[in-house]
Amino acid sequence: MRNVINLNENWKFIQKNVGLPTAFPADWQDVNLPHTWNAVDGNDGNGAYDRGNYWYAKSFETPKQPLAGGRVFVEILAANSEATVYVNGQKVIYHEGGYSIFRADITDYCKEEGENLLVVECNNEANDRVYPQNADFTFYGGLYRGVNLISVPNAHFDLEYYGGPGIMVTPKPTECGGATFEVEAFVKNADENFTVLYTIFDEEGEEVAYACRPASEPKTTIFVPDANLWDFDDPYLYTVVAELQRRNESYDEIETRVGVRSFSCDPQKGFIINGVETPLRGVSRHQDRVYEGNALTAEEHFDDALYIKELGANTIRLAHYQHSQDFYDACDELGFAIWAEIPFISVMSKNPHAHENCIQQMKELVIQNYNHPSIMFWGVSNEILIGGISEQLLENHKELNALVKELDPTRLTTIAHVSFTPVDGPMHGITDTESYNHYFGWYGGKMEDNGPWFDNFHEKHPDICIGVSEYGCEGIITYHGPEPKCKDYSEDYQALYHEHMAKVLDERPWIWSSHVWNMFDFGCAARNEGGVAGRNNKGLMTMDRKTKKDSYFICKAYWNPEPMVHLCGKRYAQRAGETVEIKAYTNQESVVLYMNGEKVGEQAPVDHICKFTVAMKDGFNTFLAVAGEVKDTMTLEKVETEPEIYVLPGQDDSEGGAANWFTTEGSVELDADAVMEFPEGKLSVKCTVGQVCKNPEAKAMFEKMAGREFGPDMPMWGLLENFSVEMMMGMAGNLPDGAMAFINKKLNAFDIVE
Repeated sequence: MRNVINLNENWKFIQKNVGLPTAFPADWQDVNLPHTWNAVDGNDGNGAYDRGNYWYAKSFETPKQPLAGGRVFVEILAANSEATVYVNGQKVIYHEGGYSIFRADITDYCKEEGENLLVVECNNEANDRVYPQNADFTFYGGLYRGVNLISVPNAHFDLEYYGGPGIMVTPKPTECGGATFEVEAFVKNADENFTVLYTIFDEEGEEVAYACRPASEPKTTIFVPDANLWDFDDPYLYTVVAELQRRNESYDEIETRVGVRSFSCDPQKGFIINGVETPLRGVSRHQDRVYEGNALTAEEHFDDALYIKELGANTIRLAHYQHSQDFYDACDELGFAIWAEIPFISVMSKNPHAHENCIQQMKELVIQNYNHPSIMFWGVSNEILIGGISEQLLENHKELNALVKELDPTRLTTIAHVSFTPVDGPMHGITDTESYNHYFGWYGGKMEDNGPWFDNFHEKHPDICIGVSEYGCEGIITYHGPEPKCKDYSEDYQALYHEHMAKVLDERPWIWSSHVWNMFDFGCAARNEGGVAGRNNKGLMTMDRKTKKDSYFICKAYWNPEPMVHLCGKRYAQRAGETVEIKAYTNQESVVLYMNGEKVGEQAPVDHICKFTVAMKDGFNTFLAVAGEVKDTMTLEKVETEPEIYVLPGQDDSEGGAANWFTTEGSVELDADAVMEFPEGKLSVKCTVGQVCKNPEAKAMFEKMAGREFGPDMPMWGLLENFSVEMMMGMAGNLPDGAMAFINKKLNAFDIVE
């Protein structure tokens, strides 16, 4: 029978490229898995992190084989981003891609007696062969999910097909209230004496269906009467067990959990599950924690899913790569619609091998995760037009979409467009559904632009299922003020932003899905903004999972029907002024506010918000909000002057703050009707920022106009250098009419430098 042996304990690690050891390296560092060497420097704010080629070593005994001819496999649950596995000094497998399972048969490399040496070489150095290439997150290196040995008889369920589980189950509800389970197991080395026995168990462990097939033809359809449907509020799971039998002896056994559900998307009705129109409203999630990196335990993955469930979300976009099986399992159990994607992101590599890697990662994603009922969408790319568009890019997307539909015709494909992707253009119509990453009200424009933009798209393309794959803004819990505004990085502006966006989405159920960017703050070593370096701080919760920001609770008020009330501004604890605004979020009919035990007033919420204007007394004041059976309290102090720490140092006082990237010289009149020209050999807004910066004179002019320096030393340069000037301006927003033509004319004066 199959024996899975966990190898996570007692590894040796060296953060140097010392080469393959010939013996067990006793002098290396002791580590346990999961492990990443970027746990600290991947988010500590130093502006860079160690991307290298480093080594892990582990000794193990060859598992005892009860039957002659048994096989031993090593299973790597993930190794970022390239990995080579050696056993007793011999190379057994090389794998590209840092987020998926891969295995290798090591039977012939193991000793019959004594200790074996397992060595894994991990490499997260930059290259042009493996995705992701450039992205707004840390590419943590290491064996960050764990390693197993799997011992099986010679006849066994397949372990080598793209890291898959060896079984594929497709449950489908029937009109009579039952369900068909299309089941196929993949068997290796079985002769005519072998059969496959299938048993389906309900959640109580009772057998509800059974089937038997020859091992040579293991595919079949099994009927389950009176099937329970899998839904967000009742994620009912069946367990399907496949047993490889030789006469009266079981040789190998595998199992998988599945759910019976139907789903679809309609351009006018939005998302539909089991025949019920149910807009998907939720969050995106990265897989790291502060000073742990991505080396999370199964318990930590499950806790993340619980935080999201408490929020009331019914969907999660798992950005921007394949996540742990532990997290997918949690989503199956708790009830989410999952968008799972590969790291084809930002910039398409010109290396043809990278496209092959993209195909490989897509195959691994689909094949390894086919049975998860929570997964309903396969994402083919994210913001890929940052690197520009080409015929090859379009063909690659069409090929990926066709591949997914071939591997899994039961689910829908989707894509996350960067904000400046043209409303009318060739990137539309490739996938079943589409979404946009929009940050109006943060990187540019106003938050009020979001609703009209989607209304316009919906009117122009009534045949496209459109969603919001990313939206959000930075929220740092130190910063506060009575008049929050864009780019002040305050917790208060983030709350205002999500108040508006929750309402926009609630009023448009035809938006098939929306995903807040992000559920948790996450590591991005290249970032340095808002006084917090090394991280993206757009999370509804802090990276350490200790603090739920106010924005978390407005989402909860909209999405979670469980009674709640939340007083905002608890960290805005010292306030000046004759009066202050006390704001409460709730999903109840009314809120009563008390200050220092005396009733201030009662309000019915408008869009889940109650606002009270109060005159605090000198010193400390206690507040109590009561909404039906639920309550919340906070204490504020009235002060003469609010602490300086509440304001980001160097904060721009202009309207929109740093959102206005471009200014114009006062002597220049902008012409809204100017015709832009693109002379051969001359710079223009069609050129990339990187091209502009190759010409020193153009760079100086451009930096003066933009009010900032550009170059390799700036955060996120790897992405920004690929933006066209036109694209960057489009994201900046708040530009006067004629600004594009003005910048283009200025650039026309300079030569393109090759």
